[in-house]
Amino acid sequence: MSKRNALITGGARGIGAASAKALAAEGYRVFINYVNSTGVAEQLAREIEAAGGEAFTIKADVRDDAQLAAMFAQIDEHGGVDALVSNANMNFVPKPFMEQTWDEFSQKLNDEMHAAYQTAQLAAKSMKAKQFGRLIFISSTLSEAPAPNFIAHGTAKGALDSFNKYLAQELGPFGITANVVAPGLVETDATKDAPDEFKEMIRQFTPTQKIAQPEDVANTVRYLASENSGHITGTYNPVCGGAYLP
Repeated sequence: MSKRNALITGGARGIGAASAKALAAEGYRVFINYVNSTGVAEQLAREIEAAGGEAFTIKADVRDDAQLAAMFAQIDEHGGVDALVSNANMNFVPKPFMEQTWDEFSQKLNDEMHAAYQTAQLAAKSMKAKQFGRLIFISSTLSEAPAPNFIAHGTAKGALDSFNKYLAQELGPFGITANVVAPGLVETDATKDAPDEFKEMIRQFTPTQKIAQPEDVANTVRYLASENSGHITGTYNPVCGGAYLP
């Protein structure tokens, strides 16, 4: 029970998988949440254990309250969640504002915030009891730097950014920090089909002259989940090589 537990939602691939490996290396027992990627999640858990870590896979749709409750009950058997990486990807309809319906727009907002809100509230219960917790929300630089057709995605992530500040303020007295990690373009399965010309354009406009890898984001997640980050809360951390400069 003395080992701390990290839950990574959407943890089987990309940024989630890299974060699971990073937190296992940090000493966390990691719980890899997934919806459909059973084989990939189990392979990731085996890799973590082969490297000396401890990992479990949990299938649950974070949009479903009953499945969320069952997932947290399972983690409670190991002492409850100490670090939450809210990373589950919510699909959205990429359209201009004038062509998008309210239902298309609100679906992304509702899915994004429902998942973040419910997982954070469930996690914070055990965190408050232990007077320690790390809430880490994966946002996007698109919440601050708009791009065509991303209005639903960017607005939902903007709501997440604001939500994070409120949690930082309210939960800080209980030893719980809340921070946002906002990647720019990252080489993952979700972006593999993006045109090479688009990726090259982003690279050229990025001061570091590279496209991020999932490990670049996971390194920031690892720090924010560590003991050393205890006086850092309410922050927005763009991991984009300087492509977005606030």
